[in-house]
Amino acid sequence: MTYPTFPKDCTSMLCKHLSPELFETLKDKETANGFTLEQVINSGLKNSDSEIGVYAGDEDSYEVFAPLFDKVIEAYHGFSQSDKHHSNLNADELKINGLDEGYILSTRIRVGRNVKDMPLGSAVSKEQRNEIEERVSSALNALEGELEGEYYALLGMSKNVQERLIKEHFLFKDGDRFLEYAGLNRDWPHGRGIYHNHDKTFLVWLNEEDQLRIISMQKGGDVLEVFSRLVLAMQKIEEKVPFAYSDRLGYISSCPTNLGTAMRASVHIKLPNLGENMEQFKTITEKYFLQIRGVNGEHTKSEEGIFDISNLRRLGITEVEAVQDMIDGVASLIEAEKALAEVVK
Repeated sequence: MTYPTFPKDCTSMLCKHLSPELFETLKDKETANGFTLEQVINSGLKNSDSEIGVYAGDEDSYEVFAPLFDKVIEAYHGFSQSDKHHSNLNADELKINGLDEGYILSTRIRVGRNVKDMPLGSAVSKEQRNEIEERVSSALNALEGELEGEYYALLGMSKNVQERLIKEHFLFKDGDRFLEYAGLNRDWPHGRGIYHNHDKTFLVWLNEEDQLRIISMQKGGDVLEVFSRLVLAMQKIEEKVPFAYSDRLGYISSCPTNLGTAMRASVHIKLPNLGENMEQFKTITEKYFLQIRGVNGEHTKSEEGIFDISNLRRLGITEVEAVQDMIDGVASLIEAEKALAEVVK
């Protein structure tokens, strides 16, 4: 493998940080699972419009290819080589601070998790992926109380179940070009599946980008209830399937953007007046480290003044701090929306 030629308009983290000297240092290295630099950077090479452009194949990738990953991690998270991540899942420490839930249409908090002592999705074998599915689905099917539900394997899924899951926006599918060239869509749909509880407030995607994407959600703005359900689910699953965790980087993920908490806490909220005052909107979200998305997710537009607002920070802060960012920022957005509504009157 020779040093790649990047397009002049490439702005990805890979383009910025993989120098010829660094390439020479890393090109012949590989992890204990045989994951190479060529595999680390393949998605970014094939997709020059990537924001990041690198994927890990295992926890060892973050050590073996640290000279590259550490540059990306510091640039994206502001997290240096001497920093250390800390986890805190104590829901009792959240401060709701008079959040006006009337403006919030729905709340959703998700985390990515991977199985301890297994390669990540880019390097996992078909047999290992199937083993992960068997272990995790068994743990999910043993859940009780409000978490009790049913697991649906994508392989052999009936058309009726497929149509229902699509209608409910639960089904994930292959085809993403960034994941494809990272090796994350191999052997589709073997080893993939979806679990949801009977109330449809708890959902798990199995073997998508990360091996588990654990989601708690419901209508309205009861953030504490959503977070508490998520924490309970994570604890119950990890009793049977330990998660990959680093004392320095927190929960290990395929993409370095999800390291640390691997958490995205979000609300769908109607803010029509702020939507017409984007400078003020962005000033508030930047203050509280929040991200603005359209109602249908990243790269989509708002509809009827409805936005998806979520935390931006993931590494170097705790889960409680990430959710608190979202709560405090959303409360500030609501107050600004109320003030603008009075002016419009």
